[in-house]
Amino acid sequence: MIKLNLMVNGAPKQVICESDESLANVLRENLGLTSVKVGCGTGQCGSCSIIVDGKLIRSCSMKMSRVADGAVITTTEGIGTPDQLHPIQVAWIAHGGAQCGFCTPGFIVSTKALIDSNPNPTREDVRDWFQKYRNACRCTGYKQLVDAVLDAAAVMRGDKSIDDLSFKIPEDGRIWGTNYPRPTGVAKVTGTLDYGADLGIKMPQGTLKLALVQAEVSHAKILSIDTAEAEKMPGVEKIVTYKDIKGKNRITGLITFPTNKGDGWDRPILCDEKVFQYGDAIAIVCADTDKNAQAAAAKVKVEMERLPEYMSAPAAMADDAIEIHPGTPNVYFEQRIAKGEETGPVFDSAAHVIEDDFYVGRQPHMPIEPDVGFAYLDDEGKLCIHSKSIGLHLHLYMIAPGLGVDPENIVMVQNPAGGTFGYKFSPTMEALVGAACLATGKPVFLNYTWKQQQQYTGKRSPFFMNVRMACDNDGKMLGMETDWTVDHGPYSEFGDLLTLRGAQFIGAGYDIANIRGMGRTVATNHAWGSAFRGYGSPQSEFASEVLVDMLAEKIGMDPLEFRYKNAYRKGSTTPTGQDPEVYSLPAILDAVRPKYEEAKKKAAAGSTAEIKRGVGISLGVYGCGLDGPDTAEIDVELNEDGTVTVYATWHDHGQGADIGTLGTAHEALRPLGLAPEQIRLVLNDTRTCPNAGPAGGSRSQVVVGRAIKAGCELLLGGMRKADGSFRSYKEMVDENIAVRYNGKWTAPATECDENGQGSPFASYMYGVFLAEVAVEMATGKTTVEKMTCVADVGKINNKLAVDGQMYGGLAQAIGLALTEDYEDIQKHSTMKGAGFPYIKQIPDDIVLEYIESDRPEGPFGASGVGELPLTCPHAAVINGIYNACGVRIKKLPALPEKVLAELKG
Repeated sequence: MIKLNLMVNGAPKQVICESDESLANVLRENLGLTSVKVGCGTGQCGSCSIIVDGKLIRSCSMKMSRVADGAVITTTEGIGTPDQLHPIQVAWIAHGGAQCGFCTPGFIVSTKALIDSNPNPTREDVRDWFQKYRNACRCTGYKQLVDAVLDAAAVMRGDKSIDDLSFKIPEDGRIWGTNYPRPTGVAKVTGTLDYGADLGIKMPQGTLKLALVQAEVSHAKILSIDTAEAEKMPGVEKIVTYKDIKGKNRITGLITFPTNKGDGWDRPILCDEKVFQYGDAIAIVCADTDKNAQAAAAKVKVEMERLPEYMSAPAAMADDAIEIHPGTPNVYFEQRIAKGEETGPVFDSAAHVIEDDFYVGRQPHMPIEPDVGFAYLDDEGKLCIHSKSIGLHLHLYMIAPGLGVDPENIVMVQNPAGGTFGYKFSPTMEALVGAACLATGKPVFLNYTWKQQQQYTGKRSPFFMNVRMACDNDGKMLGMETDWTVDHGPYSEFGDLLTLRGAQFIGAGYDIANIRGMGRTVATNHAWGSAFRGYGSPQSEFASEVLVDMLAEKIGMDPLEFRYKNAYRKGSTTPTGQDPEVYSLPAILDAVRPKYEEAKKKAAAGSTAEIKRGVGISLGVYGCGLDGPDTAEIDVELNEDGTVTVYATWHDHGQGADIGTLGTAHEALRPLGLAPEQIRLVLNDTRTCPNAGPAGGSRSQVVVGRAIKAGCELLLGGMRKADGSFRSYKEMVDENIAVRYNGKWTAPATECDENGQGSPFASYMYGVFLAEVAVEMATGKTTVEKMTCVADVGKINNKLAVDGQMYGGLAQAIGLALTEDYEDIQKHSTMKGAGFPYIKQIPDDIVLEYIESDRPEGPFGASGVGELPLTCPHAAVINGIYNACGVRIKKLPALPEKVLAELKG
């Protein structure tokens, strides 16, 4: 133990701690300064950034033995408070810099250090600083963070007033379509919003810390689990194995289609007979401290018999491959697509035919905040589970049978989430903390390391695709044939639905009358497949968007004009045979055309022998909702003080559920003349909120939004008097009129049939992406220098939130195109190893433009947004590489060595 006297945020503090403890943990746990976030834990993300003796440092990697006695420390708490915001914090709010907000306190402190050292930074100064100090953000795409720094610096120099940055409510009081700040903004920029790990510190005394015993092989029979030595370790309360779980010990994958050859009960909570993938949980150590839990976990002995490890779909499909789940074939679901006439004769008579193979791999989600959650038994005996879940009611029903608990005796709550981007559509730790709580009867807390985040959460499922297209001499597309194989890892949850996406989105955006194809879902032993932004479209549309460029080149037509000729117009149908609800693609392409022509001239002028520049284009489409008649319900209540409360499970990946709910409700309640702060939000707690469905498929703004609109209209109907004025709360009670109403909406859509035909979504999103790239001829390194997107996401609820989704999705698409991968389980378990894009890997020059086509089924004309920016901008990047240097990468990511090999070849 050591004792240090520190000056922390201007106040003297004494700490007594272990010398090998990290400064981050001491600040968080000893001093309660939870603005200091621990993300990667290895100094690669900057979320723990603080200032020590005038220097910016990453506190997770500084041991207390290196901290000087008397050190002067500044954390976010010392920069500004909720009632006295610093200009940096005001600027962050004004520009929408805090999306999920987990990395925000680290950026605020880093910005303070930057401006202290350079009061008048340029944009490149800011980008260089954040790159040097490894401040990483997965949500924003960085551009708005640079905007915020420059505005904050201007205020601090006196060149701007802080009032210039403050949002002004329009005279009509309307916030729909404006930059109204999200309600959680102040808490995020001041570090006062408690995420899962912060709440874990504040759990009651006696809360047990959990450590997992995990598989370090990808496929094996379990012969024995010996916990005897581990149970004798200091502080151990209990070691939970499958024997302690009273239910089925399985998480149901909720089979979507009856033709699925599995039963959905293939994922163990704790492995009993077999290990199916690296990282599978075998036992849970419950102890008094995290250190004791980890030490005991290392003493659990698991004897295994190694089995063949099938780490890709082709390997699992081989003739000699054993069944990963005995009794269920490794190819357990097939999806056909049959639209129009048979394609054989179409291809035989077509003037031009082109075919190729494509691969989009196992992209990791890489949130800065690792998975985290806790569980306890409340005074009613209900099992309460708090996590990052973005599907509380969904997960409740997926884990209840496995735990052996009736669903009505489980309460699910979403903590503020440091980004999920879809991986939390699958339950990850929910059943684990539930099992530990039930086995011990005590509250329990589990926080993954970032390595565990990589190795034991779902990833984007790889697609192996072959696509064939035909057109006539004028460039009119005549037919398409497709074959796609989905590597979904060992667990079937939502795998059949994902495979359907290939039928729905290969070739989306184009009027293709005749389509035939087959897709299949394959069980493997690599990371299980979970939802990731775009859900099937980044794989599907990559294949068709690159092939469209190839077909355009073959017939000598400009790729933009080829797209313009074939894009949806009245009379066109989607690959599923559905009429698009709006026909905005020609207008989007018209808007892109002058930008495209300018970019081509700029690339030609800027190319040298050493660096070749090029321009790529792609088109993206995605549906909003869960397939078919997707449903949501919410409650809305008039309060005694005249305010209104909305109760909803509009789950938050960090995308802005708070502002989405508020903006929609405020627009619906405008007749009451309420200020935004008079609408209270109660979100994401199954005890108090009806089931509005999970946050996936960009459904929330459309489906939950329509339910909010319906509930608010019912409330207004109850309050409205004969003369058109509105009753007060007292009048409602006196007249025995209900003050709480349930709003419900079901999408007018139909599920696809066995041939992939139907009207699965009531609303879609459309966009065109323009990438300007530079390729270093000596190394093969590709840089995206500018990205432009013209999008139609319907009427915009909140401009800051929509821009933030677009910037962030584009950044993730650039990562998918060039660097991101989770193939090598060891190499790709760190941020750097997995190709996380820092600020200098993302262009500062990103242009967004919107065409706001009124959606017939969207609330106030809105569609969704979150998926669109990751549908296929990566195809534009790949098409840009080809335009620059003649190299066509068809298997992502386009690492420098791949490009260089093709250049040499």
